[in-house]
Amino acid sequence: MAVDIKTLNHNQLNELISKAQTRQQELRKEKVAKLRDKIQALIKAEGFTFEDVFGHARAGKSRRGGTVAPKYRNPANPEQTWSGRGKRPRWFNDALKAGKKEKDLAI
Repeated sequence: MAVDIKTLNHNQLNELISKAQTRQQELRKEKVAKLRDKIQALIKAEGFTFEDVFGHARAGKSRRGGTVAPKYRNPANPEQTWSGRGKRPRWFNDALKAGKKEKDLAI
């Protein structure tokens, strides 16, 4: 099934690309499933379980680390802290506008 891409218009090319990418993903999933089955069969043939070889599965493992220690504290309300990561909290911006410096808010 040879397709002459020189005769296709823009929409037809986009459709062909989309179909090709979808098929590529399907083939990859099939290949991964076959490989997973081969690995399971090999492990079973050797008399082991998946957990013996790889340990217990890490369910829900996130890429991010744990919590980060707070770096700044609100002088008006010591329960409010900020790690210095992400968007600045309102109390931090208000303190800066009131003339405080970052080092004044540091823990």
